[in-house]
Amino acid sequence: ESISIKLIKYIYIFLNCCIFCYLQLILLSPCRLFVKSMNSKRLSKSRKPSAEVKKLSVEKQPEQPDSKIQEQPKPPEEKKSNKLFPNSALFKAWGENLPEDVQTEAQSLYMKYGYNVYLSDRLPVDRALPDTRDKRCLKKIYPKDLPTLGVVLIYLNEALSVIQRAVRSIVDRTPKHLLKEIILVDDNSSNDDLKEDLDAYIKTTEQQNPSLRIARVRHSEQRGLAHARASGWEAATADVVAILDAHIEVHEQWAEPLLTQIKGDRTVVTSPVFDRINFDDLKVTEYQPASHAFDWALWCMYEGFSDDYYKLQDGSLPGKSPSVMGIMVADRKYLGEIGVIDKGMKVYGGENVELGIRVWTCGGSIEVVPCSRIAHIERAHKPYMPDLSQAMKRNALRVAEIWMDEYKHNVNLAWNLPFENHGIDIGDVSERKKLRETLKCKPFKWYLENVYPKLDPWDNIVAYGVLKNLDADMCLDQGPVPGNTPIAYGCHYYEPQFTYYRSNGELYIGGIKSHKYNDNRCVADPGKKDTEPGLYNCKEAMQKGMGIYWDLTQGKEMKNRDSKKCLEIKKGKLLIQECSGQRWEIQNIIKPF
Repeated sequence: ESISIKLIKYIYIFLNCCIFCYLQLILLSPCRLFVKSMNSKRLSKSRKPSAEVKKLSVEKQPEQPDSKIQEQPKPPEEKKSNKLFPNSALFKAWGENLPEDVQTEAQSLYMKYGYNVYLSDRLPVDRALPDTRDKRCLKKIYPKDLPTLGVVLIYLNEALSVIQRAVRSIVDRTPKHLLKEIILVDDNSSNDDLKEDLDAYIKTTEQQNPSLRIARVRHSEQRGLAHARASGWEAATADVVAILDAHIEVHEQWAEPLLTQIKGDRTVVTSPVFDRINFDDLKVTEYQPASHAFDWALWCMYEGFSDDYYKLQDGSLPGKSPSVMGIMVADRKYLGEIGVIDKGMKVYGGENVELGIRVWTCGGSIEVVPCSRIAHIERAHKPYMPDLSQAMKRNALRVAEIWMDEYKHNVNLAWNLPFENHGIDIGDVSERKKLRETLKCKPFKWYLENVYPKLDPWDNIVAYGVLKNLDADMCLDQGPVPGNTPIAYGCHYYEPQFTYYRSNGELYIGGIKSHKYNDNRCVADPGKKDTEPGLYNCKEAMQKGMGIYWDLTQGKEMKNRDSKKCLEIKKGKLLIQECSGQRWEIQNIIKPF
């Protein structure tokens, strides 16, 4: 009987335990699921990248059995940012999925500076650069007793981080026994961070480099690039002065190749090869060594070295150059002897071409040194002057008046300006002309023949400007571009209607090329009956048997020499047909024809 009672008690206890466990399972499971869900959300949140990361992504969760997936809610999907500035050049290849507030900040800085300051501010001040030198440069050994170097950095409202990186690269990558000084020339910047913040950075740099002199030159008013470069030269004391832009970073062993060339010949003005720092992602793009050239409007351009240079088959050797791009390294005293830089230049442009012509014609030379590399930010736009053409035109006319002798009017041709009374003030040139006489410089004709024979002298251009049909009161126009059909159009006196007439009978519309290696576009008679004229590269037209030579008499008809037909306008359409006596008049005549 006692055993039966004990058994009943055990059964009772067991049933109570079962009931208790069952209630635990029913009541607590939702709580556990809730906690598990919350932990999952916290985990998802902790894995979100910060707002300033360039590319946003969602962490991929590890795969789980189907039963578990059903229990666990999916983390919320990451919302992609809208492109606020779809037409901005800054975001063409950079900044995918940036948060909208970051896009706004980056775009604002880009418009102010012309390059990606948002990214620059987040890059290391001592970032590494790729070595883009020719492999033969790595084997070169340079003398230890090289001249001392002073580096001039000129700027106007440059980004602080860009200047800091320029200074740091010069300090870190120039031998201390060669680098005597760094001179910062501020052309009247208004940015607040270029005052106390830059001063603090310079002070720290000086403390870390006690043997290095760092000088500051501040203009009380904006004077332009030429004057800023001259101010830097005046403040320098080293044997050699390197005048650079502030938006650069120098490569390893950049100074030694330049100083070696100058040590061998104090009259040589040298230039490094410029690698490009992209304005958007600030990555370095390698540029091939090339000479620094220009057209008759005095716009800068890259051009191949002479054929003799390439016959040597050694890309590590210096190459002769007709000009410099603006960044230059020269013996400080020699640069002073030949007149430094023309302070009469305004704002931007032309001063580098002027220096190139002056150096060559007055006894010196210019070399591009491939074993020296500097990375240079290529701005998308120049904020201090959106339209550089007016300053460039004025400066080009000044250079022509001082240095180009009988070829000076080619600059007028390039800018489509009358030879006389063009109405542009080029400033007083008497002092610079006197300097040319004192230095006993060679004529510009010598420069064209011996230094820059690739430049077309344009000596057989006899007329230029707009070509007007007096009977139809319409002008010759290049028509749609691309295209090969010139048209008659209302006279508006802009570039599509610029014409140039050579003494050999060639007629160009829409511009004229400055170099012999380029082909102009000739107005041609295709040779068909009562047809429209064509506009083709002159060599191409000749190969196809088209007539490209015209007889033009001012105020009279314009007749093709081959077909004997005339260029005329009928019902507003430009045609080649039997001559009816229609009269043409070209805007500017250089010499009788």
